[in-house]
Amino acid sequence: MPIDYDKLKNWHFPDLEHRYEARDTILYALGVGCGADPVDRSELPFVYEDGLKALPTLAVVLGYPGFWLKDPNTGVDWRKVLHGEQGLVIHKPLPATGTVIGRSRVTEIVDKGPGKGALLFSERDVIDKASGDLLATLTSTTFIRGEGGFGGPSGPTPEPHPLPDRAPDEAVDLKTLPQAALIYRLSGDYNPLHADPDVARGAGFERPILHGLCTYAVAGRAILKACCGNDPARLRRLDVRFSAPVLPGETIRTEIWRDGGVISFRARVVERDVVVLTNGLAGIA
Repeated sequence: MPIDYDKLKNWHFPDLEHRYEARDTILYALGVGCGADPVDRSELPFVYEDGLKALPTLAVVLGYPGFWLKDPNTGVDWRKVLHGEQGLVIHKPLPATGTVIGRSRVTEIVDKGPGKGALLFSERDVIDKASGDLLATLTSTTFIRGEGGFGGPSGPTPEPHPLPDRAPDEAVDLKTLPQAALIYRLSGDYNPLHADPDVARGAGFERPILHGLCTYAVAGRAILKACCGNDPARLRRLDVRFSAPVLPGETIRTEIWRDGGVISFRARVVERDVVVLTNGLAGIA
């Protein structure tokens, strides 16, 4: 069934209420590697209930509507879906615990032409239920392979953030755990690609891969550590383009360029020298 542009563009997402506790905040932080050094006091607030703080990237799992493109009524073959880009704007620091409302919408679908793909752009607001304050806005670009030619608009599409034409100013290496994907999935993304070796091999991977949003959060940790003194209130924006998967257990090196409050970055797997995130842009207070 081909994509119905008007139907998909106006897909209805009910508001999603999400209550999260200290345990959820800590579990998320453990899933993205916090606490690997048990005597690093700068990371202790993310994994210990005494003085608990939420990582800014926790927003990606709050009010999440699930893998809604798997619904056959979308007209999308979910097996052809790839997560292309992720953006995050933090309007107010996330509470360590609370109840939020997730409010999602499709903003545009770009038709790349017959035999090619489609780009689906979506947004989600994360709103504090008690105060009504907007905490975070998430943007996502989804690439749908081979689904072009449905008569949608051909553009425009936003240009990726260009990386500086100079050597990085610094780099931060963070090693992932072999069981990182099995921990991260407990925060809400239960795609078997990240747990079942048979499913992973069927998708062309030698073993289960790390969630792209976990890789994204590891790079966020590196920015937080190098540029914000591990103060989550200072990270205001984190945008990135996904370029290759990570295997759990590999080391992610985040290469950082500083230009005042604008941070450019990319991430590569050290063991294979493969760039896994690129065109990264962080905003620092």
